[in-house]
Amino acid sequence: MVKEITSNVFESEVLQYQGAVIVDFFSTECPPCEALAPKLEDIQSRYGDAIKIVKIFRQDNKDLALSLNVRSSPTLVFYNNGKEVAPKMSGAILKSKLVHQIEEAYSLKSDRSAISPRKEIVDVLIVGAGPAGLSAAIYTSRAKLKTIVVDKGTPGGQVNLTHLVANYPGTEKPINGYLLMHKMNEQAKASGAHVIMAAEISQLDMDKRLMVVDESLTIEYKVLIMATGSKPRSLGLEGEERLFGKGISYCATCDGAFYEGKKVLVIGGGNSAVEEALFLTKYVSELTLVHQFDAFQANATAVEEAMNHPKIKALFHHEPRQFLGQDHFESLEVEDLVTHERKMISDADGIFIFIGYQAQNELIADQLVLDKGGYIVADEDMNTSREGVFVAGDIRSKRFRQITTAVSDGTVAALSAEKYISQKSF
Repeated sequence: MVKEITSNVFESEVLQYQGAVIVDFFSTECPPCEALAPKLEDIQSRYGDAIKIVKIFRQDNKDLALSLNVRSSPTLVFYNNGKEVAPKMSGAILKSKLVHQIEEAYSLKSDRSAISPRKEIVDVLIVGAGPAGLSAAIYTSRAKLKTIVVDKGTPGGQVNLTHLVANYPGTEKPINGYLLMHKMNEQAKASGAHVIMAAEISQLDMDKRLMVVDESLTIEYKVLIMATGSKPRSLGLEGEERLFGKGISYCATCDGAFYEGKKVLVIGGGNSAVEEALFLTKYVSELTLVHQFDAFQANATAVEEAMNHPKIKALFHHEPRQFLGQDHFESLEVEDLVTHERKMISDADGIFIFIGYQAQNELIADQLVLDKGGYIVADEDMNTSREGVFVAGDIRSKRFRQITTAVSDGTVAALSAEKYISQKSF
């Protein structure tokens, strides 16, 4: 079992311990901390006495946390014989990455037979904890249907990356996207839904109506609601994946503050690119929008504001060709689409990429009918091509993708699921 300690015994329990110790700095009312707890119990079972795992409540042990440069929850710190031996891990920690780091740091191999398989039988399984999935969960749980929501990250989806939401009814004034989704997640849990975060789905079998999560939990369901949403589209260029998080970002809200007083590039020319560029002007000293066409494809109000903003410049008729740098972004190679000449831009400190979104349909494979863009085809009741499988939110094939339309989809999917279950004998 994972043991809770305080800073008073940190030296004896951790620094003087001869062997491997993992320290989990956690907080209350912390969704990623809740998601990590059962994974650590499984890890303890998997490795037995080869690893000692302790947890420390960060808020009551602030001085210790700050001395170790632990500033968020959860954060895992890895020790061996009193010395830190691996990079810290924070946030929504995936079990596979945790296992990989443990085996690399401590030269261990796991005993999979020590993991006790678990099974949950539910009425409704919802994949995705954005506004669509959480709205569906609120309705199905209140209808007394046993509901589990599974998400590979933290609840909120793309809304978590939105600085301010100004057009959601009932909020009266603009609200932080993360806060809005936190409230929605808490309401879903209060309604009775069980939300599993930072989950890795290794199997989704719609014929057998089951899903395997984190290698140890099998969920059998009567009804499935797919609400996996969409994700930022990448350029797929040389250096992009390597430099992600090292000068390349897809989220102005997440990373804008890191570029206080610096120069950045923004790739794109649609609504998201122009609007996020305007947001970034709160921090940066100068910003250049790199766009392949001769004008932005964004709403007229945003375009006018951007073109008249003293911090924003535009580089039209240009496309990126590669990102250069090893440990951090150093320069961008672009091509002039008129002259076909290439040049390097080396005076920028970072790059933000906003070129649209793509469907998160990796789990679906050939199990459902998709449109040409990879989004799930459904009727107005959210029925997909497979009986008992419904869809909601940005993963659905539709014209408009907004928080309000996602909530609407989730509501309809939940009501359709409730009706389906009531008419079937399971």
